[in-house]
Amino acid sequence: MPDSSSNADIAAMQRLAAGDDLALNDLMQRWKDKVAAFLLRMTGNSATALDLAQETFVKLYQSRARYRPTAAFPSYLFSIASNLARNHARWRLRHPTVSMDDEEGHVPEAVESHPGPDQLLEQHEQMQRVEKALAALPADLREAMLLFTYEDMSYAEIAAAVGCTSKAVETRIYRARQLLRASLDSSQAE
Repeated sequence: MPDSSSNADIAAMQRLAAGDDLALNDLMQRWKDKVAAFLLRMTGNSATALDLAQETFVKLYQSRARYRPTAAFPSYLFSIASNLARNHARWRLRHPTVSMDDEEGHVPEAVESHPGPDQLLEQHEQMQRVEKALAALPADLREAMLLFTYEDMSYAEIAAAVGCTSKAVETRIYRARQLLRASLDSSQAE
């Protein structure tokens, strides 16, 4: 049974399809931070993530008449975001550039209540290792892992978002975990 936020998302999409453009504001208010965070983890660049997040909602608006509530709304929304991230990655491969500001690989710091300096340093280093290992994963594995871990999506929802089977999602997450474990073990040994 869908929860109330899911019903609110479906209702907002139906209002949007019916011509109530303000319904997009409701969806953006609920989802902009999650979409931006997902895209930041996919791209590793906050400016790119914000641009792609905005483009995600533009595409959502453009597809408003085609939306059918057959899958969970987050699957629909994150499929748009995933496609944009993949398209951006392909574009970047064809158009390599050198960044003027070294924002790539920036890792947001963990917020905790008054840990000591040694603890902060250790947490920061561990977080950097995890983020670096995540960023090094192949795009399909990283995408599945991020949606599962950070967006708390089920295998079926991820499968709908990325356009594969639930079994493929399960395999991708398993492989991502293996690669992350190996990468983190090797970085610990250094």
